[in-house]
Amino acid sequence: MLISTRPFALPLALAAALLTFPARGQGVGQGVAAPRAAAPATASQSPVLTPAQVQASTAEARRLSDAFVSVAERVSPSVVMVDVTARDEKVELLSHFLGRPGTDEPVARGMGSGLVYSADGAILTNNHVVEEALSISVRLRDGRHLPARLVGRDPATDLAVVKVDATGLVPARFADSEAARVGEWVVAIGSPFGLGYSVTAGVLSAKGRGGLGMNAIEDYLQTDASINPGNSGGPLCNLQGEVLGINTMVVGRGQGIGFAVPSSLAVRVADQLLKAGHVSRAWMGLAVQDLTPELAAALKVPPAAGALVDNVAPEGPAYRANVRPGDLIASVGGRPVRDGHDLVKETMAHEVGQSVPLEIVRGGQHYGATVTLAERPEEPVDATPGQQQGAPHPGMGLVVRDLAPQQAAQMGLGARAVPVVTQVTPGSSADRAGLRSGDVIVQAGDVATPTSAQVAELAKTGTLLVRCKRGESYFYAVIRK
Repeated sequence: MLISTRPFALPLALAAALLTFPARGQGVGQGVAAPRAAAPATASQSPVLTPAQVQASTAEARRLSDAFVSVAERVSPSVVMVDVTARDEKVELLSHFLGRPGTDEPVARGMGSGLVYSADGAILTNNHVVEEALSISVRLRDGRHLPARLVGRDPATDLAVVKVDATGLVPARFADSEAARVGEWVVAIGSPFGLGYSVTAGVLSAKGRGGLGMNAIEDYLQTDASINPGNSGGPLCNLQGEVLGINTMVVGRGQGIGFAVPSSLAVRVADQLLKAGHVSRAWMGLAVQDLTPELAAALKVPPAAGALVDNVAPEGPAYRANVRPGDLIASVGGRPVRDGHDLVKETMAHEVGQSVPLEIVRGGQHYGATVTLAERPEEPVDATPGQQQGAPHPGMGLVVRDLAPQQAAQMGLGARAVPVVTQVTPGSSADRAGLRSGDVIVQAGDVATPTSAQVAELAKTGTLLVRCKRGESYFYAVIRK
């Protein structure tokens, strides 16, 4: 948190008054001073707007407001809430320490955002939203709450694709993030702190941000639109309702700086995850660094002459193309390269196996070379906990047992057997309906004060309507097989 170190300053109007107020007794030996004439208006004073100017200004503000409304209406049907359950290591550790592990899986719940990528149920979100998930479910704008399976994830860009069994969804439209202009209005939509379909606005603050040390591949859009925990995986849009990027992270909290994966990169990753379940990236087999003014002077080149090669992988694509340490790569595929970020970006814009022309500066001379790109060597992506454990249990995913009459009486439920939920399977129908261990079922279907046997019998129909008591609160829920 930044604290201002400026000394306390008087308000401008008060300071001006103190500096210009005439002292009493001014003009000693003279009579009462004559009143001063009113000073003419200066350029620094705000001009008085005419009614026509006020009307024009109001109309312009209304047009901008209508543009934001239009974006929200156009994009929100494609935005989803992503619910996940994950192992709660703190609860697990505490149970082990106390020597009383429970029968229920100790889980923590999390929430992010996502974007409908295809009408048949593909959802694009962030890898960090789902990478530790025991179960994943998606809440659609129309109220449906559907289980989701992981299609693939790419930790290098912090992107992932999950899929739900649904048709007729509204896929988002993607813009060309390369054509986006710094300073243009942008709108972020997501579920900050679990508050679904929140809309914030700001400007595109910068493009091509990297070097943050968060992911292996960084080419972020920066924005001052408010992005908070829960926005992860949601869209950053232009005023045409097109997606410019996938919101990924913020720097601190309350700092007003958020970052999004640009659409040009996100679309390439999503397409590959849907096609193959993993991402294959082009690779030259070299390491580069940016030119500092001192390096540029020593090499007798301009500061933005290219990316300086400091290492070449033996027998890699660049080595076979005769690229050596000390070379400057000035262009890739005909596009200029100013620094290492440009080189990585231009390399990834090509496909594995593609031959790409390079412009190389060596000893002040310009040379041409052609490199055949190989697949970038990357660590295999580990399975998520949910994939390791397989699919959620079949059925409704809950265990119900009767409380003893004495226990029920202590809870103010009368001296009778009362059904209580003792276990809920993460990701199951009961979990998605919001049931938790310890919930007391006070009504099942049309049966008031049911027993656990009656609850089980009613569940055989495939749909179970229950009224539950949790603490001092009551709620209804519908559970379907």
